[in-house]
Amino acid sequence: MTAARPPLLYTVHDADPGQVRDTVISIWRGNLGHERCGHEAKYEWFYVGSEGPPPLLQLLRHEPSGDWVGVCAAGQRRMLWRGREIRAGVIVDFAVLPEHRSLGPALTLQQGLITAGARELDLLYGFPNPKAVAVVKRAGLAQLAEIVGYVRVLRHGRYLGRYLPAPLAGILGALIDLAVGARDGFRRLGSRPLRVEWTERADERMDVLWRESDHGTALVMIRDAAYARWRFDRAPFGATRYLFVSNKAGELRAWFATRSESDILRVRDFWSVDAIDGVGRSSIDALLQAARATGHSAVSVEIGAPARCHSGWTSRGFFERRRRPVHGSWSVTSPETVGAELYVTSSDKDG
Repeated sequence: MTAARPPLLYTVHDADPGQVRDTVISIWRGNLGHERCGHEAKYEWFYVGSEGPPPLLQLLRHEPSGDWVGVCAAGQRRMLWRGREIRAGVIVDFAVLPEHRSLGPALTLQQGLITAGARELDLLYGFPNPKAVAVVKRAGLAQLAEIVGYVRVLRHGRYLGRYLPAPLAGILGALIDLAVGARDGFRRLGSRPLRVEWTERADERMDVLWRESDHGTALVMIRDAAYARWRFDRAPFGATRYLFVSNKAGELRAWFATRSESDILRVRDFWSVDAIDGVGRSSIDALLQAARATGHSAVSVEIGAPARCHSGWTSRGFFERRRRPVHGSWSVTSPETVGAELYVTSSDKDG
């Protein structure tokens, strides 16, 4: 006689974002940080007003009490892979109430999302923080790549001030700034002149650039104007400014979606005519010049891509500050999916 299985303590359920707003936000409160925009604004933008299909949403129920105690989602993204569009989803907003935070509930919730992803998507991926890596590995998500954060210092006095008296840091910083500025100017000699323009909104020039650029064979999000309008223009957190870089004929060659935080210019996303093989040095030079002219002390960027795509940044003085793994799971594994290259930036993550 087979022994009866003990009843499940936790179960995972598909949820319709249009029906469970209050339940999800109640779990978020105190457990998930959306301080920049507020939980309600984040929900309306990401879950109700998404560009394409709504996120896959999973709720965790504690069966003995009947309470909803956890939530996670996969925001659907339009991606290209080997020249064809695929259905991808990024894992976001993983939250479990404090009294239920143990490996069992977290793993049950993660596995529920993976099951939903295998049913609805071609690829599920995420950027787990260090504390969550063990859970995602145990749930069956393999490491696909790493995303690397880079910084380029433009005004050195602030950084030297961490180690030296303020007057000395200011003098040395100014001297270093002059030397570095001269070096940057020398590097630009002989380069084709580029025009820069700051703008507050995405426009159709981004569509033209996307169509004209090579997309390669890596997994890359479709970076057209429709994407940028949803991801940045309609987002409820912070103001995004685009730096458009054009050639002498006025043709857009690169764009950078940026946000100012204190005196650091954070590049949230970018694309260029040559991005799939690495943004050209002249476009990065134009970004640095524009950042310096607007009074920023540093520029930061995150990129997860083949090594060739990092060289333009590192050659222009960007140094590595941190790296974070990208984990994921294909719905169908094949020789092509094993070792597939990714091209991601910080905008491929949650808001």
